[in-house]
Amino acid sequence: MFDLHRLRLLRELKHRGTLAAVATALSYAPSTVSQQLSQLEAEVGVRLLEPVGRRVRLTAQAEILVAHTEAVLERLERAEADIAASLTDLTGTLRIASFQTAALALVPTALGLLRDRHPHLRVHVTHMEPEAALPALQARDFDLVLAEEYPGNPNPRPAELEQEELLDDPLRLALPTPAGAPDTDGPTAALRSLADHPWVMEPEGTAARHWAVTLCRDAGFEPDVRFETTDVLLHQRLVEQKHAAAFLPDLVWSGRTPTVPLRPLPRGRRTRRISTVVRRGGSRHPAILACRDALRRAAGHRSGQT
Repeated sequence: MFDLHRLRLLRELKHRGTLAAVATALSYAPSTVSQQLSQLEAEVGVRLLEPVGRRVRLTAQAEILVAHTEAVLERLERAEADIAASLTDLTGTLRIASFQTAALALVPTALGLLRDRHPHLRVHVTHMEPEAALPALQARDFDLVLAEEYPGNPNPRPAELEQEELLDDPLRLALPTPAGAPDTDGPTAALRSLADHPWVMEPEGTAARHWAVTLCRDAGFEPDVRFETTDVLLHQRLVEQKHAAAFLPDLVWSGRTPTVPLRPLPRGRRTRRISTVVRRGGSRHPAILACRDALRRAAGHRSGQT
């Protein structure tokens, strides 16, 4: 029988990419990781790693082992969930990763609900964009991720992860000045009226940036992006100070009155989808169920629902 600990190291290497990254994540020396994987090769009787420059990659046989390891770990997560469900008190630590606007608008309310209902559950929250958080979820750095999905830019959905929709968050054009195309001219005209104006957008490589640039190009212009940041509150401030135009989600206001003029976007491009993502096998864990319920209630409170 293969050693599960060593199998997990092989899985970690697949998700983290380098021996050094595995060693850092697990607080091992790189030599220890390398030695354990060499012992696993001896157990299996085939080569599991092959050099590619200064790095290594998994062989076809290693990929087979990782697939079976995923199935074993999923079953163990289900066992953990069953044990937790058999207890009368919810304890332990729940690790959440959330992007900024959800962390500001939804997470504090959800934390309050969890504290009231499950005072012995320790919740750890990390601000992280979905592009980094979802791979970290697969690598078991988190238990639940709040993710966003922009129109026309669906997130990858690995078989190891389960996604559950939380809410739809409207997106709007934020004007740096009341001037521009009249409301009656329509969303595309409002966009075109800002063709020569500076913009603030999220960094290149993010789903939000791809969506925003595509929206501008479809309106007939290339945006002059002078400010790049994942901090949506800075987006808001730059619009307020008339330095840039932006696309702002409704969640950024958290129930407050908007401080800048807003216009609707073209149909089919107006809403991002926010969801909770967990590893397959862990979705029935009482802590995950409680957290998802609290987040749904937080989303309902925001929209005035009960």
